[in-house]
Parts: sequence; structure tokens; C-alpha cells
Amino acid sequence: MKKLTLFIITILSITYYTNAQNPQWLSYTNGDYVFALAEDGNDLWVCTNGGLVRFNKTTGISTYYNTTNSGLPDNRIYSIAIDENGTKWIGTSSEGLVEFDGTNWTIYNTLNSGLPGDRVWSIAIDENGTKWIGTQYHGLAEFDGTNWTTYKTFNSGLPDNYVRSLAIDENGTKWIGTSSEGLAEFDGTNWTTYNTSNSGLPDDIVWSLAIDENGTKWIGTNYGLAEFDGTNWTIYTTSNSGLPYNQISSLAIDENGTKWIGTNYGLAEFDGTNWTIYTTLNSGLPDDRVRPIAIGENSTKWIGTWYGLAKFDGINWTTYSSSNSGLPGNYIKSLVIDENGTKWIGTNYGLTEFDGTYWTTYDTSNSGLPANEVLSIAIEENGTKWIGTNYGLAEFDGTNWTTYDPSNSGLPVNEVLSIAIEENGIKWIGTWDGLAEFDGTNWTIYTTLNSGLPDNEVLSIAIEENGTKWIGTWDGLAEFDGTNWTTFSTSNSGLPYNHVRTITIDENGTKWIGTENGVYGGGLTEFDGTDWTTYNTSNSGLPDNEVQSITIEENGTKWIGTWDGLAEFDGTNWTTYTTSNSGLPDNKAMLISIDENGTKWIGTRVMGLALYNENGIPVSVRKNRITENNLLVFPNPANDFLNIKLLSAGKILFVQIIDSQGRLVKSQRNASNQASIDLKTIPRGIYITKVYTENGFIIKKTVKQ
Repeated sequence: MKKLTLFIITILSITYYTNAQNPQWLSYTNGDYVFALAEDGNDLWVCTNGGLVRFNKTTGISTYYNTTNSGLPDNRIYSIAIDENGTKWIGTSSEGLVEFDGTNWTIYNTLNSGLPGDRVWSIAIDENGTKWIGTQYHGLAEFDGTNWTTYKTFNSGLPDNYVRSLAIDENGTKWIGTSSEGLAEFDGTNWTTYNTSNSGLPDDIVWSLAIDENGTKWIGTNYGLAEFDGTNWTIYTTSNSGLPYNQISSLAIDENGTKWIGTNYGLAEFDGTNWTIYTTLNSGLPDDRVRPIAIGENSTKWIGTWYGLAKFDGINWTTYSSSNSGLPGNYIKSLVIDENGTKWIGTNYGLTEFDGTYWTTYDTSNSGLPANEVLSIAIEENGTKWIGTNYGLAEFDGTNWTTYDPSNSGLPVNEVLSIAIEENGIKWIGTWDGLAEFDGTNWTIYTTLNSGLPDNEVLSIAIEENGTKWIGTWDGLAEFDGTNWTTFSTSNSGLPYNHVRTITIDENGTKWIGTENGVYGGGLTEFDGTDWTTYNTSNSGLPDNEVQSITIEENGTKWIGTWDGLAEFDGTNWTTYTTSNSGLPDNKAMLISIDENGTKWIGTRVMGLALYNENGIPVSVRKNRITENNLLVFPNPANDFLNIKLLSAGKILFVQIIDSQGRLVKSQRNASNQASIDLKTIPRGIYITKVYTENGFIIKKTVKQ
């Protein structure tokens, strides 16, 4: 009988956070990259690039653990194993091994234990409860709860110190997959190595291991799948089997002995004779890049991908987001807050709008954004957003997109690094190849050849009340009053280094200048128009001399993001926040914006957004939202068309359809009290319909069937 594929997107599951160790901190991450899975009764533990998730398989409730709200030292979780007591053993990307008994967190690292390396790729637990821990470049560790034993290439038969995968057979023999030297077998005394030169192993990079009930080993390599019964080798590749791709990232075996094989080109099911391939085109798989696979009760498969988690019961598919936010990526490249308190966040994967409740992501596939790498954002008084990308400049008024690039405008190059807007609406745009002035019609370009600009790479721009521009470049600081240029560098001023990353001007007109950490200096510089004062790691509480961002509170306190932590400076006292003494998830604090509640929004390089408020994070209040009783949405569920009727006075201005990942999949302008939305090209699933009217907006959950 043909299987029916039902693709249900779960987007309204309840989210709980653990009791926060520091209620002043909160973090938002993208955790859709799933590294590892572990079954624990009714719970599934999901290891992601944004923390650890405890997912209740019955209720659909997710509990998120991260560096802000738990004892986790790192948000990138690579591996997990659960012992017979239910204690979780968690491998991180850079902070060692973590033991979690449900209440207490214990961290083992190279400084406080016998763990040989802090990047833990694999964990297995033998029948005695001994933990076996595979590290990157530092070998294999054995830990019995008291004693540590380390196996490396120089003191054992381990062929490679980079241990990618581990499995233990019924005899207690350890099978160890390495990153470049094949497979090792260790019975507690003797070591045997299998590689391409002495066995049937098809490749020496071993990504994954599984052992079936007959004791046969299944070995996923970089060039095919190997079956090894202790004597004979059988190799499966794309050329002699139904395998869709030769790099085998994961393996699992269900109670029927069927093998489930994760690749970059989908999921393969192999019953010993027949192959069935599942991809995003023929199933509910959210992404073709399959990572971990776990087999649950009734042979339910749980599949982690680069883009979320899927459950497959053999007939129906259900997908789940493993993120605690709608962020499309964790590298925050730009960040501003508009007058309504809505955050606009630029990442490597698009532009995200967050109104305190709903996340909407704009990218090249669903909007007029010219590229997904969003380097800069500025908002003018009428609310129009100007977005700089690595492939052009975009103007977005909330409905319409206009794109500017060298082919259709005076923009000198595509890479837009910085944007500032004057009170009169003139845009100043910093690029890799000069400064552009745009009044809405005319473009004027300033370079080292026709102006006093010290370098064509314009990293930052700030505008004084009198209209004077301060321009930070790769080779010094420039002041431009509209006619005259003045250049400041290490040779003629108190500037400590010529790479000017960021500029902010306080209410007194004093400039605060952040530079990179150069050979001859760096740090934070204060310039009042006459005197220069530089703060660095040797004379202040600045945690690092590479200053990425500066923001000033209403009370005049400066917040400084550096390459090694966040600093608060009130003019006299310094307070430093790092991953070791606060809820900051990443020391690389790239950007800072402060909202009307005094909450600091901190964009990091690899760990998403961190929020900090010394008085506690306030509960967000939505603005200008109209009651749902004013709107009729029908039919719901809908097939081809969704009809919307406004029951109160006013007009529907436009409608947005948003999927479970916060992505805008359809936008339609309107000019009456009713609208009809064509859904024929939208996949089946659950969506958010956001209806904008003259009086505000209304949110409705809708189903496309």
C-alpha cells in the first residue's frame, strides 16, 4: 500500500525555560542545526548549535537549556549519552564535558579533570557505567567516575587523536571511528586498526558507527557504507546500491534490523535488500542534510537535520523547530531598534524582524533583499529601512522593496558596510570602495582620489547634530562638514590605531571611537574636539583592545562590545561581562542596541542574541494589536484560497503569510475591507497570517491542507 505523507509543522508548542540562574539575562539563538539525539523515556534530548533541548514527545513541550539559563558552559552541543541513572553526559564544542543529573551541572575540562581536550565529538557508556569520550585532536578518554585514563597515538594503539565516533559491542569491545586513520577496535588490552590499506574499509574518515543484534558493525565513512561481520566486508556506495550519497553522517538500526542512514542528500532506509530514499521533495524531511538519527518506541524515527528535527512513524512526518527563536543564524552582523520597539537583525542568512512575539525573516527567496548577508541597517524617520548587504543596498518601506547596486545606481560597489541617515533624509553609505551620499535622486561618491577620505573602506559613520559626518575607515578617521575634510590618524592625533571599527557621539558632542587591536595599540578613544583619551586593557577595565561596537544609554553610560567581552563604563567605573562571569553566551560582542526599557540587545558572533537588563528582563507588551474578533478568516483549513474580511471600520492594507521558521512566504497588498490570498503554491502546514489594517494588525493561525 502506498504510504501517505502528512507534513505537519508544529509551531505553537509551549516553550519553557529552566529556572534562570541570572534573571537579568536572556538569550535567543538559532538551534536548528541538530548535532546529536538521545532517547530518555518520554523525553528526547536534542543537541543543537543553540543549546540543549529537552523535548517531551507526548506534549510537544520543549525546555531550552543554554549558557544563560543553566550550567551549560557552551551553546554548541556536539554529543550526548545517558547513563542508567538518567544522568546526561554532554559534549560541547569548546568547553569540555558536562554531567547533568536533572538538577546539578558539573563541568569537566582540561583544567579541572583528566579530560585531554575540550571539544567532545562522541560519548559512549559501557555496561559498568564507564564513560568513553572522543575528543578532537586529543585522543580518547576513559572515566569511571573517579579516575581518568587517556589513550593517544603515542601511548596506545589508537591510530588518530581525532575521535569522531564510538560504539560498544555486547562483549564490551570499543569501536572507535577516527577522522583520518580508519577504525580502531579495543578490547581493553589489544588494539586492532582497520584502514583502506589492510581491510575492506572504503575510506579512512569514519563519521558514524552502529552495531546490529548479530554483532555486525555498520561503518559510515566519507566514501560509502561498510558492513563488517568480523571477517567479511561489504561496501555500499552510490555506484552499487541505492545510497544517495557516499558521505555517511549518521547510522541507526531499528528493532527489525532495518538500517537508517543519514547523508547530505537525504535519509536512506535499507532493509537488507531494498533501499528507500527520503528527501525534502518526497517526504516531510525539513532538510536533506541529515545528521543524527534516534529510534524511539514503535520504531519511530527521530531525525536531526541542518534545519530542524523530524519525526517519522513510517507513515506520517512531523517537523519541529529546535530553536528558541526565529533567528535564521547566530552570527549577528547588524542590529537596530525602531521607534515601535521592533528589532531588526541582520545575519548571514537574511534580515529578521522581531516585534517581541513574532519573528519574521526576509531573505532572497521571499523578499526583495538582494543578498542574505546583511552587513548594516539604518531606519529613517518615516520608518523606512535601509539595508546594506554584500550584494547591494535595499530600501524597504514595510511593503515595497527597492534595490540599488552599481548597475542601476551610483552605488560604487555592492558591499555596503555602514549606513547613517541625516535629519533631512540624506543617506550616507559606507562601502568597500568609498563613501556614497544619496539624497533620494542624486548620488555623490567620495574616495581618496577626490576628497579627504583617508581610505576607501568605510567601516563606520556617525553624524553630529550640526550635520558634520565622522567617518571611520581602514586607515584613519575623517571629519567632513560638507565642505572641509579633516583627517585623524596615529601620526597626527591621539588615535591609537587607524582601523576605526565604530563611532558614537554622546549628547555633549564627544566622539567615542572604537578601533581594532593593532600592533601599536587599539581600544576605546574619547575625543572632545581637543583632547584625546584612550582606554585599553592596560589602563582601564576594557576587556579587549579590539572594540566592535559602542552604544550610549540615556544616563550617559557607555556599553562597549569587544572581541573578548562586554564592558560598561559610567565615566569612572568599569564593569566587564564575559561568558565566565555573566549570562553572555559569547565573548565576541559585535553589536549593542538599547530598547526603551533599558534592556541591552547584544549581537554576538556565533551565539545569536543576548539580552541584559540589570533590573530584570521586562515582559514584552505588544503594541497596536487589534482583537481577533475584528477579523474573519475562512475557510480555515484552506486549500487554494484564504479569504479575509475585516469586520470593523477600516481597510486591510496588506497581508503576510509566515511559516513555522518565521520566514515570509507570501505578501499581498490590499485596499479594501476584504482580501483573497492565493495559497496554491504554498506547501501544506500551519502558518501565521498577519493582517495589517489602518488601525493596527491582527494575527491568526491558519492551516493549508
